[in-house]
Amino acid sequence: MSAWRFAGAMASGALFGAGLVVSGMVDPALVRAFLDVGGEWNPTLAFVLAAAVTVSALGYAVQRRMRQPLLGDRFEVPHNRTLDTRLLGGAALFGVGWGLAGLCPGPAVVDLVLQPWPTLLFAAAMLAGMAAEAGIGRRAPVVGQPA
Repeated sequence: MSAWRFAGAMASGALFGAGLVVSGMVDPALVRAFLDVGGEWNPTLAFVLAAAVTVSALGYAVQRRMRQPLLGDRFEVPHNRTLDTRLLGGAALFGVGWGLAGLCPGPAVVDLVLQPWPTLLFAAAMLAGMAAEAGIGRRAPVVGQPA
C-alpha cells in the first residue's frame, strides 16, 4: 500500500471515528433511547441518519462522474440487489444486537479506546459472531447461486 493510500485510509478512519463521537453514536444509552420509540424516545440520532444519507448520496453522485478513485485502482460498489434469507436474517440479528447493546461495530471500535472495559464483552461477542458467520457462510449456499 502506498503512503498516499495509507494516509487516505487513516484520515478516513479518523474522520469516521470523530463523526461517531460528535454524533453521540458511541453512547449506548443515547442509541437505546433513540430505539425506544414506545418509551422516552430521543430523536436526535434521526438527524445523524439524515446527514449520513445525504453525505452518502452526494458521494455516490460524485463517484458516478469519476473514472476511478483518487487513491485506488477501481471503485468497490456493490451491485447485488438480492434480498435473501441470509441478508434479512443478518440484518435482523444486527438490529437486535444493536438494540440490546446500544453499539454496532464502528462505535464499538471507538469505544474500545474511549471506554475499553465496558466494551470488551461486546467486542468479544462481535468477534465470535463474525467467526461463526465465516464458518457458516462457507457451508451455506447463497440463494440464487449454484451450491
